[in-house]
Amino acid sequence: MKKYRGFTTKQESQTRSAGFTLIELLVVIAIIGILSAVVLASLNTARSKGNDAAVMSNIDGIRTQAGIYSSTNGNYGTAGSGCGTAVGTPANLFGDQTVINQVTAVKKANSGGTVTCNVAANGAAYAVSAALVATPGTFYCVDSAGTATTTTSNTLSTGNTSC
Repeated sequence: MKKYRGFTTKQESQTRSAGFTLIELLVVIAIIGILSAVVLASLNTARSKGNDAAVMSNIDGIRTQAGIYSSTNGNYGTAGSGCGTAVGTPANLFGDQTVINQVTAVKKANSGGTVTCNVAANGAAYAVSAALVATPGTFYCVDSAGTATTTTSNTLSTGNTSC
């Protein structure tokens, strides 16, 4: 192509502006990378909060089932600590199949974290507590007195039935 007084011909200017430069492509790729990192961080936070909501929902379901169990059996069963793994073991609220299913769901939601279940000596009271995921070191606790609270420590020691 011939240049005339600093100008290029029409055909030469069309071939040079047909694509993006390497710098432009790298800038776009960097922006996409930054945006995807922000989205993934937000997604992980949302997932943890969703797991906490599942823990709280299942623990609240245990509270509902406890009311049914107590109405049917006259109390929450024999004294004991520990969440059931088989029907009738332990011989209290936490040996009920529905409660076992809910405790299993809690353990799945908090990735096998702490779940504590207690029934008082006379079967008149119970408490259940589980670790939350979004804020490590926090627990959700429900007891037969109607308390449902989030605490910074697992307040349920062996035999304790009060949050």
